Amino acid sequence: MLNLFRRKRQTPPPPPTVSIAEGYLPIESAHSLLAAEHRRQLLDRIWQYTALSHAQFTQLYLNPIHRYAERVQQLPASETHHHAYLGGMLDHGLELVACSLKLRQSYLLPTGAAPEDQAAQTDAWSAGIAYGALLHDIGKIAVDLLVERQDGSPWHPWQGPLDQPYRFRYLKGRDYHLHGAAAGLLYTQILDRPILDWLSGFPSLWASLLYVLAGQYERAGVLGELVIQSDRVSTAQNIGGNPSKALQAPIHSLQHHLISGLRHLVQHELKLNQPGAAAWLTQDALWLVSKTVTDKLRAYLLSQSIEGIPTSNIAVFDELQSHRLVESTPEGKAIWTALVAQGNWQQTFTFLRLQPALIWGNEDRPEAFSGTVSIAADDHPTDVPVPPPAPETVSTRSTQSPSQPEPLAMEDADYLGTLLDMFELEEPEVSDTSSAGILEISNPSSDNPGQAFLSWVKEGILSHKLVINDSKAKIHTVSGSVFLITPGLFQRYAQEFPGISQGANQETEEWRWVQKQFEKLKVHRKRDDGLNIWACQVEGPRKKATLKGYLLEEPMLLFETMPSDNPFLNIE
Repeated sequence: MLNLFRRKRQTPPPPPTVSIAEGYLPIESAHSLLAAEHRRQLLDRIWQYTALSHAQFTQLYLNPIHRYAERVQQLPASETHHHAYLGGMLDHGLELVACSLKLRQSYLLPTGAAPEDQAAQTDAWSAGIAYGALLHDIGKIAVDLLVERQDGSPWHPWQGPLDQPYRFRYLKGRDYHLHGAAAGLLYTQILDRPILDWLSGFPSLWASLLYVLAGQYERAGVLGELVIQSDRVSTAQNIGGNPSKALQAPIHSLQHHLISGLRHLVQHELKLNQPGAAAWLTQDALWLVSKTVTDKLRAYLLSQSIEGIPTSNIAVFDELQSHRLVESTPEGKAIWTALVAQGNWQQTFTFLRLQPALIWGNEDRPEAFSGTVSIAADDHPTDVPVPPPAPETVSTRSTQSPSQPEPLAMEDADYLGTLLDMFELEEPEVSDTSSAGILEISNPSSDNPGQAFLSWVKEGILSHKLVINDSKAKIHTVSGSVFLITPGLFQRYAQEFPGISQGANQETEEWRWVQKQFEKLKVHRKRDDGLNIWACQVEGPRKKATLKGYLLEEPMLLFETMPSDNPFLNIE
């Protein structure tokens, strides 16, 4: 594949000489911003996924990406969470486009349409998914940040590209959900009229894209799901999580896990309302010592095999605040400093402040603390220090930007190599069937129905339609092998392809017929007594159960790299 930037690449004219005051960032052209090596690699990968000519790729992808780069310049993607460095917004947008197009390869869209219609709409759906991914966070530059030109006037992105050196700061007390609704202010600046005219000719795609750009992902179908998955991968990789696990996580799972973890800690592990405790309950708030509780929260979630949890406490604070699980200070921060006093004892701590109803709901809550918790003016507590500011090159809290800002140092972004590896194009196992592989799965062959089922399972794992080792999964890895749950997995296949048996045996349920076809492949391991079905004992933190299913003789039928065993399953 020819490198996009080494083919017919023109050197842009030098920017006009501008005197840049200390603390301001220079305006860069899109060519300059996208010339960084890691961004060139991402753009090359995006081009490969589209399989378009250079002219088509430029019109549909490169031009919108250039307009996006001109608007976001060196702004970060968040204040303290993911991609919280100069240029983070641009990196995050490119990563999402690449990841969404990679995931899109496993889908035939629009779902349920005739194959000839799906083929005719391939390029439109790919572009629509890429646009949704690129623009899903662009509202942040309109509502989360205050950007100031060098002449002192405010800049708003609906005014057009920046025209002077600039500096920025994050707004205090901002609504962390507002940016999802703010994309509508800006997307017509990125997507030109011919693109919008073209997309509007595909009603299903057009509706899904508009829902994504309005922040209504629950109505956006597959398109919304792919954008959410891509966002999860880019974010998890950047903050030190596991991007593969992030793909398997249910939508909105992080908020659920954070709430569950906090409830567990408060109700079962933390001392309450006494010297040496990490939590104090008053009439109107629950005060949790920030570092102690955050460290314990991370450890508990990891013990529950929940990954993708930020490794930095500051990033965890940002997550709790963005999901509105903790109350913000008047300055818009997650951390409060307060003095706890009871009798002759008193001490100052840094706290997370929660509403008690988040932990206890309708349950009986403990008695309130008999002492006092008073918000302190002292910003230097004796127990836990306030988290130190981020390094200068990523700090965005000051009203002044660094005097000589530097772009992200690649040694500090070594996650990018791993992320690019995830976007690698997969080589087909059999060259003469690669072009029809997915079509074959969507319309299983009657020549070898057992093999069609197995191909469906493998494709489902690759596309993450079928999750593994999850509490609701129908596929697990155990004792170095693969465990296929019956009847659940076979019932799902039969539901997805009704009439698959073509009336072969009207007295047998469809899923049982599929199961028999699978057994004929003889790829499963039999028990010592000659029976096919194995039992696995499941032991989780709250309950025990028994699952029944098949063990594959050769796990590599489904996996190129075998995942770790599910620690909660044991073969009986």
